[in-house]
Amino acid sequence: MKIFYGVQGTGNGHITRARVMAKELYDAGCEVTFQFTGRPQDKFFDMEVFNGYQHRDGLTFNTDKGQVSYLKTVLQSKPIRFIQDVKSLDLSAYDLVISDFEPVTAWAGKAQKKTVLGIGHQYAFAHAIPRTGSDPLADLVMKYFAPVSHGVGLHWHHFGQPVLPPIIETPDLPKGIQHNKVVVYLPFEDQNEVIKQLCPFENFEFYLYSPVPVASKYRHIVCKPLSRDGFQRDLYDCMGIISNAGFELASESLQLGKKILAKPLHAQMEQISNAAALQQLGYGQTMNEMDSKIIEDWLHDPHAVRITYPNVARVIVRWIEDGMPKIDADFTEQVWENVDVLKIKHE
Repeated sequence: MKIFYGVQGTGNGHITRARVMAKELYDAGCEVTFQFTGRPQDKFFDMEVFNGYQHRDGLTFNTDKGQVSYLKTVLQSKPIRFIQDVKSLDLSAYDLVISDFEPVTAWAGKAQKKTVLGIGHQYAFAHAIPRTGSDPLADLVMKYFAPVSHGVGLHWHHFGQPVLPPIIETPDLPKGIQHNKVVVYLPFEDQNEVIKQLCPFENFEFYLYSPVPVASKYRHIVCKPLSRDGFQRDLYDCMGIISNAGFELASESLQLGKKILAKPLHAQMEQISNAAALQQLGYGQTMNEMDSKIIEDWLHDPHAVRITYPNVARVIVRWIEDGMPKIDADFTEQVWENVDVLKIKHE
């Protein structure tokens, strides 16, 4: 089977999910062409698994100090280039088109009357799941940013809806953790402000990953450039993570049993809803602004949740091979039966 797979590259979560799907698709003998959009090509890293992927500009959201700026998003968009990219993408040779909320692929598939399968967290919002921070503009973005024929939504819990668990790697659990080690990944925030908020907590070691170079004068705050391998090593043996409310990183953290403190992007419905879901499920804590008091309380709270998720990527690939039958209650129930939730304490 020949598959064209478009991935939104604005954040790293979509790319992380695509890595897991790539392995299962290759193992199934599929021939896959990946396309990434949403950031300059030189800002992608550790992309070897995608076998010479394609790159186009696509569309992305502009952020400023932890908030989505719709005005800057519109002003910095390149609509003519986007239309050219859509028109120039020839999908005629492919048996299936997949979009992980990637607009060039989705709109090209729609224009060429191809079946477009959407796989990702955003497609869960077509169902009755926790949703807050919505407005007419956010609803339009969710509906028209990357339209698909069929959507497979992913979430941390089914909420009684036909959604599947997250697509994440399933590594062995860490044999030991450093109980004062915290990974910090807040790429849309002012990094100097993040350092300022963390500096009082000298009994903890913070590993701050940033998309732009930043320096710390504090011994307990270590600044690191983005690196998949380095990030995974630090995530593996830390006790918790402070991050924006992206879906994929929270999913990985839950699987590893890490405490989560999520600060959602303002004016970004998906992240605000993710934070609400974490709070509702008891899977993590949240803060709407950088708040040292909330950070302090979270640092000294030992409670965490560890969730064991099945290999959902393999489930989806086999479902594709079976002709993509309707995802009904029986199908989703069988998948969720293999999910285990365990409350733990980091002491």
